[in-house]
Amino acid sequence: MEPLSTSKFPGESDAYREARNELLQAELDLRHKIEEVAALRRKLPPGGLIKEDYTFQSMAKEGVVPVRLSELFAPGKDSLVIYSYMFAPGAEQPCPMCTSMLDGLNAQAQHISQRTNIYAVAKSPIEKLTSWINDRGWKHLKFLSSYDNTYNADYLGENEQGSQMPMCNVFVKGDEGIRHFYGSEILYTPVEGQPRHVDLIWPLWNVLDLTPEGRGNDWMPKLSYQD
Repeated sequence: MEPLSTSKFPGESDAYREARNELLQAELDLRHKIEEVAALRRKLPPGGLIKEDYTFQSMAKEGVVPVRLSELFAPGKDSLVIYSYMFAPGAEQPCPMCTSMLDGLNAQAQHISQRTNIYAVAKSPIEKLTSWINDRGWKHLKFLSSYDNTYNADYLGENEQGSQMPMCNVFVKGDEGIRHFYGSEILYTPVEGQPRHVDLIWPLWNVLDLTPEGRGNDWMPKLSYQD
């Protein structure tokens, strides 16, 4: 069988090239599987209509402004991605893991928003949330507070004990109203270790997985680092 690639890097051995070509086939298989899963996701039948037109809190120049979920759909964009940020009302700081993921998502939000609507929602009051956003320097991703509504609990961004959960949900607007389209429910499946339910939108782990050290078993991102 002809090798998938005839490329070679300087100084590599025959054993390296043989193993690399085996890995290349596995990478191609994974790519096809990711595309297959994405196609299955797009073929999901209509989800349930939203429980209510939730009112969130947003911070504007004039102060706190109420915003309904139905108002999050920009003209010509019928899909809406919402990430539930683990930042509880009584917490001094948000989840470091969520924050790491949102660091990357903030940078990509200006690109993502060309095709779809995207927001992050936290249970923390909008004033507290906005202060953290400003300290973090996030300028592209839009944030809302769900302090006064049940969105988090209804769409699995909060468990039965009231703990905040890192859930990603997608909604779609149609003639019949706004429906739930998709949720990252791997978060709630009995898997060993981290559920990795949002790895596809988290650059950190995808880069570390390319290295010989990998992502590690115990290392986790922090809110800040000492140089």
